[in-house]
Amino acid sequence: QVQLVESGGGSVQAGGSLRLACAAFGYTYSSYCMAWFRQAPGKEREGVAAIDSDGRTSYADSVKGRFTISKDNAKNTVYLQMNSLKPEDTAMYYCAADAACYSDYVTRSIRPDFGYWGQGTQVTVSS
Repeated sequence: QVQLVESGGGSVQAGGSLRLACAAFGYTYSSYCMAWFRQAPGKEREGVAAIDSDGRTSYADSVKGRFTISKDNAKNTVYLQMNSLKPEDTAMYYCAADAACYSDYVTRSIRPDFGYWGQGTQVTVSS
């Protein structure tokens, strides 16, 4: 039984930082692609960042240079460090896992149909 548990969300002022964590249980964590998605009210879910089994990363254009995804295989945990936060980053953030990261391996577009999802953690950025 695959289980993903997120933590680290909260409220912060614009320009601030937060670090999200996602602990994974029940599968061979190191061989999977791990990703972070977000969904704001009234908007579609967006792939924010992904890291594959080799540690290669991909980011949505909206967060490049501000967010960093990383993982600790010994702890079965993936992190999302979010800096220079903006009000438009406000959303529910979800951790996801699957065997593959991308719908297009040339552009490294994060696939939307990951098989395993966490329960989500809220991030609110005030101006």
